[in-house]
Amino acid sequence: MTTADAQDRDAAAGAVLPRASEDFPTLNKVWAEAGYQGPVVADAAKEARLEVEIVRRSEKDRGFVVQKRRWVVERTNAWLTRQRRLARDDERHEHSSETFIHIAMTGLMLRRLA
Repeated sequence: MTTADAQDRDAAAGAVLPRASEDFPTLNKVWAEAGYQGPVVADAAKEARLEVEIVRRSEKDRGFVVQKRRWVVERTNAWLTRQRRLARDDERHEHSSETFIHIAMTGLMLRRLA
């Protein structure tokens, strides 16, 4: 966790990428928006042995255009916020929120299998 005044790329380089490579050893590739480009994130990704692909907006696109791979994150966030318990962050402990996310996604997978 970082404070609100921390830049996204600094948090990615300092905490997110190293922890992701430790917690998920089979993770090879990370998609990120343009705010994560630069040598700081590139060096952290190289050290964590991860490939970071920056998803860029096309120069010719005007107005709202769905970005490649970005819809996956937005869709998943929408699925999670459909659960009333996860609509607001009222949990006292981080592990409680994580547990309810696991429960919500398990329920989603079970409904799809049924």
